[in-house]
Amino acid sequence: MRVRHIDIEVVKDDITQISADALVNPAHPQLTMKEGLAAVFKQRGGEDLEREAVSKGPLKPGEAVLTGGGALGAPHVIHAVTVAEDGTTNDRIIREACAAVFQMVAEQEIKTIAMPALGCGKDGFPAVGSAKIMAQEILKFARNHPKSALQKITVCVFDEDLFAVFQRTVRGYLDHILDDLGGGPFVTVDAIIKTEGGIILIERSNPPYGWALPGGFVDYGESLEQAVRREAREETHLDLEDLRQTHTYSDPSRDSRFHTVTTVFVAKGKGTPQAGDDAKGLKVVPVEDLLQLEYAFDHRQVIQDYLEKKYLPEK
Repeated sequence: MRVRHIDIEVVKDDITQISADALVNPAHPQLTMKEGLAAVFKQRGGEDLEREAVSKGPLKPGEAVLTGGGALGAPHVIHAVTVAEDGTTNDRIIREACAAVFQMVAEQEIKTIAMPALGCGKDGFPAVGSAKIMAQEILKFARNHPKSALQKITVCVFDEDLFAVFQRTVRGYLDHILDDLGGGPFVTVDAIIKTEGGIILIERSNPPYGWALPGGFVDYGESLEQAVRREAREETHLDLEDLRQTHTYSDPSRDSRFHTVTTVFVAKGKGTPQAGDDAKGLKVVPVEDLLQLEYAFDHRQVIQDYLEKKYLPEK
């Protein structure tokens, strides 16, 4: 498929055998190449590849550095740090590593690049989550760098099951964003739902991970009020009463995926709270505990504004 001026494909292959200007190696902060896919890069690229990489480290998680390709067919390797020192990873690290790769692509005027499924090897990050983050960063780069030299991105996955997930998710996600939602900024809604015991929060099952207010995208033909009622039913199985609009949040950086503009509502929930199919979990959080959690998007600020009674409409 094609996003702006960039062709994108997902293939089942050995990334070290792909013909491209640059290959992406998922790296450790010390840039040693002892295990996982990095060890395959070293085996195929030679000791000099690791020596050059190590000489440019260490790096922080989410950073990237460019080296020559050693004995590989590609002239360059971009070493993107996808784990912390202890080998763990998360959606923030993977997103920053992916963004760092594309920043390097822009700076070096690279025309073709091959990328693995970031974080999905020994690191054990969910495949769907990785595929969505990579698709989001590809879309962001294509939009923000319309005159870049990059012509083709090959997402290269060796494992059969992982390949099926990436092929389905990358294409499906990009098609959804481009065809169903349009070019953006995207209009969303969020709900502060009051119920007995506190405020209802959703634990997200898709990146960005963390706790969030129930909400989502406004569908074509919906009003904001219709959208927030629908999202509340889908995510919490609750109907909303005494629905009131509070404030619109439009900072372009509020959503790490792309530019969204959200309008927040406050309401009472009617029914028994239950997490929807696309949520990892749901809980009612006492008001005094609301700022103790890790939130997605800018929902910490939204909740803080609510607690300080900013933007609350009069009853």
